[in-house]
Amino acid sequence: MTGFQAFTSGTAALRDLDPYRFPAVLVDDFPEYTSTVCGSMEPGDYLLPAPEPASRLSAPLEPADRRRLELHAALTTAGIAPRPGDLDAIEAICRLDDTTHVALRRWISRAV
Repeated sequence: MTGFQAFTSGTAALRDLDPYRFPAVLVDDFPEYTSTVCGSMEPGDYLLPAPEPASRLSAPLEPADRRRLELHAALTTAGIAPRPGDLDAIEAICRLDDTTHVALRRWISRAV
């Protein structure tokens, strides 16, 4: 290709685009959109009632469980995926005190 090649006009140019990179392009393979395809309720479906706050269990998290959730959230935010062998180390780290755990999360957040 030696220069700028303009797309042809009309929908023929849209068919040349990659639908994964350009999701708004016209694709003929999609099913016709009707109320059942779009996910509206079918006959016989019903919505579940909202849970009542009084019926919820009031079991607070143990400190080690809370630290584990916070550590996984910090690692996910930093884009670090723990390997399967790292779960034992995460378990041991979560048994440490809150001050150490706060410092560890601060180090992870600044590593990005």
